[in-house]
Amino acid sequence: MFKNYNNYISTMKKIADDLVVTDNNNSEINKDNAFKKWCDLLEEIKHSQRRKIVFIGNGGSAGIASHCATDYSKNGQVRSLALNDASTLTCLSNDFSYDEVFSKQIEYHGFKNDLLIAISSSGNSQNILNAVNMAKSRKMLTITLSGFNRGNSLKKLGDMNFFINSMEYGFVEILHLTLIHTALDLFIEKQ
Repeated sequence: MFKNYNNYISTMKKIADDLVVTDNNNSEINKDNAFKKWCDLLEEIKHSQRRKIVFIGNGGSAGIASHCATDYSKNGQVRSLALNDASTLTCLSNDFSYDEVFSKQIEYHGFKNDLLIAISSSGNSQNILNAVNMAKSRKMLTITLSGFNRGNSLKKLGDMNFFINSMEYGFVEILHLTLIHTALDLFIEKQ
């Protein structure tokens, strides 16, 4: 499928160009407007004394969550954390279930107007879906990043939903990281 570097990169660019962003009514949002709204949220959270960003993901998406929580805190100076502490995850999965490892943490630590950034390549990970539903019940704002299937469950749950139309983990994960960094870099540029 990918014969060389240029073919791989041009395929990734095409997939990036095909990004679809929707709102909570599944209506498509202009990409520039979506990133402006994301940056506005960061500005509000940065200047709030209590609000924060919570990142979640499994596997490679957990790595993205950790990396981006650090960058948003350090480089953007926006209070951020990733809910992937090993002791907490194993405790909650043992005492409840793996499907609740993020939703329980959001129940304990999520507050009204905090922002949840939920990352799932498939958009069908039950623990991510449960977390978004818990965040909504706590009146948190939600941004979702998913891929694979246009009909995935996560793509329908967020206040803003960023969908990568690819079945390739590599492209989906790279572009999720790119999208999260795009928002941060645009936000930093405005400061």
